[in-house]
Amino acid sequence: MNRIVLFLACLGLSALPLAAEGPPGLAGARILPGWTLPDGSRVAAIEFQLEPGWKTYWRSPGDSGLPPVFDWSGSGNLGDVALHWPAPEAIPSGDGLALGYHDRLVLPFTATPADPGQPVDLAVSVDFGLCKNICVPAHVALRAQAPGTAPDPAILAALDQVPDPAPERPDCDVQPIEDGMRVTATLPRTITLAAIELSGNDAWVSGTRFDAEPGATVLTADVVPPEAAPFDLSRDRLVFTVIGEGGAVEMRGCAG
Repeated sequence: MNRIVLFLACLGLSALPLAAEGPPGLAGARILPGWTLPDGSRVAAIEFQLEPGWKTYWRSPGDSGLPPVFDWSGSGNLGDVALHWPAPEAIPSGDGLALGYHDRLVLPFTATPADPGQPVDLAVSVDFGLCKNICVPAHVALRAQAPGTAPDPAILAALDQVPDPAPERPDCDVQPIEDGMRVTATLPRTITLAAIELSGNDAWVSGTRFDAEPGATVLTADVVPPEAAPFDLSRDRLVFTVIGEGGAVEMRGCAG
């Protein structure tokens, strides 16, 4: 069973056949061509326009969401791509919540050229999920026009929504469970939404549960590797995205 079918089965949903003009729920998709930095890197963005009521997913959506997958192999003179994810929202998914976006997603990225003296030609294929009352797998293939001469206000606005790096680190407890590891992190702040990730690893991470305590919030998530067994989880590779009244921040690593 492929992962898209498995994702839909977990939600108790089936995929609709895709319309000839594009997947249901997607009003449009393109690369905003962006601009070129003095070092030759290019700032651009992938834009998804969604139909009313439809949602798509963040990079780590939670228990049942489908994270997007990007293929940049059609690009020219591309050395590396760094995605800059705006802070996600809580979105309904099956019987629970996932992390993602509604209406419109502008996903900025910085493209570093393989040869700094030559321009970057941007092309990307994206496989992703779209959900309303049903969920469908979607695929788009996009190519950018030449970059502009000035920063794009839409991309700048999206960059303003990227979580700020925070110097603080939560206190962490990491314990083995039957099929992986359980991470419990305590933060001295009140939050409205949170996610725990493990960088540089293909382990699955559950949706993050959070419980309020006096003057603190406790986050919990399960990390399950492909072999579905306890493993040596490096606390320095844990990433915490936290959203509260003061905005969104990202913390890397644990205090203890």
